[in-house]
Amino acid sequence: QVQLVESGGGLVQTGGSLRVSCAASGFTFNNYYMTWVRQAPGKGLEWVSSINFGGGTTYYLDSVKGRFTISRDNAKNMLYLQMNSAKPEDTALYYCVRGFRAQEYDLWGQGTQVTASS
Repeated sequence: QVQLVESGGGLVQTGGSLRVSCAASGFTFNNYYMTWVRQAPGKGLEWVSSINFGGGTTYYLDSVKGRFTISRDNAKNMLYLQMNSAKPEDTALYYCVRGFRAQEYDLWGQGTQVTASS
């Protein structure tokens, strides 16, 4: 079954750290760029970060640069987003997405909720 399943969301204190994960199955994971997209309460979708096939090239939204790290383990078909120095504005539903540019997004996970609060 072709799917993406996120996990690891939860409550994180402002300034704290959290890692969210995405398990991919049913397709050749290392053939695809992968992306994290988030949606804050009452707002639209916001691209957060992307990573290339092998993990050697990464891209970040300016507001998370230096705080978040995207990575992948192609042997395990896993995608990660390490979130450090969390801010209240990081509160959102985080989606794991297959693809790089928005027009390429063809598979979405169900999302994992991250709430950053003091």
